[in-house]
Amino acid sequence: MPELPEVEALKDFLTENLVGHEMVRVLPVAISVLKTYDPPLTAVEGREVVAVHRHGKFLDLETDGGPHLVTHLARAGWLHWKDRLPDGPPRPGKGPLALRVALETGAGFDLTEAGTQKRLAVYVVADPQEVPGIARLGPDPLGEDFDEERFAALLKNERRQLKGALRDQTLIAGVGNAYSDEILHAARMSPFKLAASLTPEETQTLYRALRTTLTEAVERSRGVAAGRLKSEKKSGLRVHGRTGEPCPVCGDTIREVSFSDSSLQYCPTCQTGGKLLADRRLSRLLK
Repeated sequence: MPELPEVEALKDFLTENLVGHEMVRVLPVAISVLKTYDPPLTAVEGREVVAVHRHGKFLDLETDGGPHLVTHLARAGWLHWKDRLPDGPPRPGKGPLALRVALETGAGFDLTEAGTQKRLAVYVVADPQEVPGIARLGPDPLGEDFDEERFAALLKNERRQLKGALRDQTLIAGVGNAYSDEILHAARMSPFKLAASLTPEETQTLYRALRTTLTEAVERSRGVAAGRLKSEKKSGLRVHGRTGEPCPVCGDTIREVSFSDSSLQYCPTCQTGGKLLADRRLSRLLK
C-alpha cells in the first residue's frame, strides 16, 4: 500500500508534471472506483490543475475555480504516468485499469488496481473535507505543528498496542503497515507494547523514530519517477517484507506475525528482548 512517503513523492511528481495543464478527459473504466456523483466526474474536464495536495494517503488535484479530484490508492492501487497516452478510449474489462486522466498535451496518467479487492477510490468534491476519510484524519506526522508534546498527548490514553495505534489514520495520518514496522524497529520497541504504557523517555524515542523514518523515506523518494517509487520503497525498508533475512542492525533473523489480512515483521533482538511473538491471530508475547 502506498503510504505517506510514496504519496508525498507522487504529489511532488504531479506538481511538476500536472500543474498548469488542463484535464481534457477523465475516463472511468471501473465504475466502482467513483465514490461521489455530485459534482459529476465531468466537472473537472476542461479545467486547469492549479495545485496538488496530500492529505494523509489521499492525493488531491485542485482545479482552477472548480472541484477537487481526490483519490486514495488503497492497498493495491497505483498511478502510472504516460508522456503519451494510447489513442482511443480505454476498453472496460477485467484488467487493472480503473481511471484515465488525459491532458491537452496528450500526456496523462492511469490509475490501476491489482487483485480482486477493489478499494481504490476517486471523489469529485468542492472541498476535500467532504471526503469522509479526509475529514477523519489525525494530524500529519511531518507537519510543522506536530511536535513531541502533541504526539505524547495522542498516546497518553491510547490503550491499544503501538502497531495498531501508529496505523490508525484518525490518530496519525499517513502511516501504514510498512512504515509502522520500520518506525518500531528504529525505536527498538515491540509492536505489541501498549501505547499508554510508554515512559516520557520512550515517547521521545518513538517520536524521533517516527519523524526520522518518514523524513528519510520522503527524501529517498524525492525526484524518483512515479513508476519507480514502489521499488524505491522496498529497497529502503529494513524489516518490513524481509522475513527470514538478517536484521541490518544486529544480524538476528527477522520474524513475522501473520494476521487474517496482513502481517508484521520485527527483529527479536532489537525489539522484544529476544522473545518471539506468537504467529497467530490475536497474537501476544510468548511468556
